Amino acid sequence: MKDTGCYIKLAEGILNGDTPDNQAYLEILSAPDEELLSIMGGADMIRQKYFGMKIHLCTICNGKSGRCSEDCKFCSQSSFSNTSAPVYPVLPKDELLKGGIYAQESPINRYSIVTTGRGLPVRDVEAVIDAMKGLDDNRIKKCVSLGILKDAEMQLIRGAGITRYHHNLETSRSLFAGVCTTHSYDERIETIRSAKRAGMEICAGGILGIGESDEQILELASDIKELGVDSIPLNFLVPIPGTPYGGMSRLTPIKCLKIIAFFRYFLPDKEIIICGGREKNLKELHPLIFYAGASGMMTGNYLTTDGRTLEHDLALLDQMGFGVREK
Repeated sequence: MKDTGCYIKLAEGILNGDTPDNQAYLEILSAPDEELLSIMGGADMIRQKYFGMKIHLCTICNGKSGRCSEDCKFCSQSSFSNTSAPVYPVLPKDELLKGGIYAQESPINRYSIVTTGRGLPVRDVEAVIDAMKGLDDNRIKKCVSLGILKDAEMQLIRGAGITRYHHNLETSRSLFAGVCTTHSYDERIETIRSAKRAGMEICAGGILGIGESDEQILELASDIKELGVDSIPLNFLVPIPGTPYGGMSRLTPIKCLKIIAFFRYFLPDKEIIICGGREKNLKELHPLIFYAGASGMMTGNYLTTDGRTLEHDLALLDQMGFGVREK
């Protein structure tokens, strides 16, 4: 067992501008479980430095669901899987707006419309944009996740006042081909670069618990850092029957917390948002995500699985002495 004070020293060094070597980061992920509280102490120190006690809240709308042409092995919406995920085209404008109107009248900071498929056709991109124009820019920040798009579509999106594009890398380059074969890792990278060229912020993270090694978690984080991503959503696999990963074992709650802490040490000043699978994987430990370094969480339902209500999440933050970030 290491001297547990080493994690505080590591955090202090990072806050003073040091860049540890990769081995130091890998040791966070592979540390014995009894070192978790010490790891979290350093991660919490870094989070407090950059974000204080204010937490970012976001929520999403599943704007188009099911029958996805892509074969991502974890996803219930893939046409290659046999699940009960809902199937519908792009929702009507009033349905796309509903969640955003609720969000802008609540403490939620950002609302995102997410659609299934390789990439949304231009006519549907325009439908999503038209809906987003119905929201007040001063009361809610806007984000979309519409798949693999080109520069022209990205410019349309940015021109409509949408400030952030979400597009996960999902996993490391070295594991990606084993997770998805219908598009490439490079296509995901280029989509992020296209959104950046259009002047949008980037929300890009991945899904953990799909068989990745600690080295591959570091590989994913390194690409995120190189791309200059603004916000990193971390999802933890919820195995869904009918998908190729339906029988995969879940990560332990302690491993999830180590992963969150690793990302905080590695990307000290970036938004780290805990999204899908936080309750089902972290279980009774899920309130500890903030002490492990998270600075945000997704509230409400996920794409095809239920989440926690805003009321429950606000109560959690209040009980822990946290507040919601100002809009």
